[in-house]
Formats: sequence, C-alpha cells, structure tokens
Amino acid sequence: MRIFHALAAVGVAVTCAGGALAETVGITKTINEVTVQTPDGPVGISRVQDTENRVDENWARTSRACPPFCVQPMVPAEGVTAIGELELMDMLVDPEAMVVDSRVVANFAGGSIPGAVNIPFAEASDRLDELGCEIDFDGFDCQAAKPVALFCNGPWCGQSPTAARNMIAAGYPADKIFYYRGGMQNWRMLGLTVTE
Repeated sequence: MRIFHALAAVGVAVTCAGGALAETVGITKTINEVTVQTPDGPVGISRVQDTENRVDENWARTSRACPPFCVQPMVPAEGVTAIGELELMDMLVDPEAMVVDSRVVANFAGGSIPGAVNIPFAEASDRLDELGCEIDFDGFDCQAAKPVALFCNGPWCGQSPTAARNMIAAGYPADKIFYYRGGMQNWRMLGLTVTE
C-alpha cells in the first residue's frame, strides 16, 4: 500500500534563509508533503516548519482519569492491523481506502486529519454502508468492504477501538480494519497538518 511515495512531493528540500542553508522539516528523508483529496479540494499534509514549535497545551496532557481514559492496546481486536503515520498517509491517498475519525462530531469539528471522514464511534456499526458494505435483510453484507483506518484522540482514547469491535460484531471483516492508535495526540505531536 506504499503508493504515496509516487504521489507525494519527494526530496529533502534545502531552502535559503538569509543566505544560510536550512533543512526543511520533512515527513521522511524523501517526502516533504503528501497531497490528499478532500471534499473541499486537495490539501497538503506536511510538518510545521518552525523547529521551536510546541504541542498546544490541550494535547500535551499525559494523564487522564482511567476509566474511561485508559491506555489502549496496540490491536483492539483480533485481525485488526495497527498502523503509524506513514501507513495512514498511504491510506489517505489510496482511492480504495477510507480514513475515519471515530471521535464525536464536536472533536472532529475542532480539527482533524485532512481527508478523514467523521463517523462517530457510537454510529460506526450502523453506517457500514458508507464503508463499502451493502444493507441486506440481516444487517450488512460486507464482501465489498473497503480497507478502513480508524483513529481518535490518542493512545488513551477508547473511541476507535470501540468502533472497531462494534464494526466486527456487525459483520465488517477485521482484516479490513486498520487502527492508528496514536490518533490526534501523536499527529499533532509530529506537527502534521490539521484541518481548521
């Protein structure tokens, strides 16, 4: 699924700043930006170029009451594949895949990963038709299910693991579900582009 290498801007860019050479803060050594299609047009995902940038205080918290905010397993259900940022970007540019922000609508509206669609975790098992399944008399026929990546707020957020388990119980194939456990906390920590 590593197709974004062909679609992304490649090369570690060197820019001139006041006569001195400065390295660009890239995504990888060879990729500075990945362009994803969104309903509002193409959006470039890159990292914040300010090497003094800090994570906003709201995303810097390390401890939340458990329960409900307990550390989540790397794999929320048998058959689900855990992924990181690069694999998530692969899925964002793959027209056959979907990236789903499993958070509640208010969290999604406060900033998300460009190209992600919002299907709140409590609605996921009822909206499988948006992920390639067909509604039938017994619920859903998921033979044509799309690969889908789920994420939520971070490693302590149970919304996307709950969505994954509920989707599987409703008939979605576990091997078509990918889990970005790092969620918005890790995405923001890396200075990656967030929707406004």
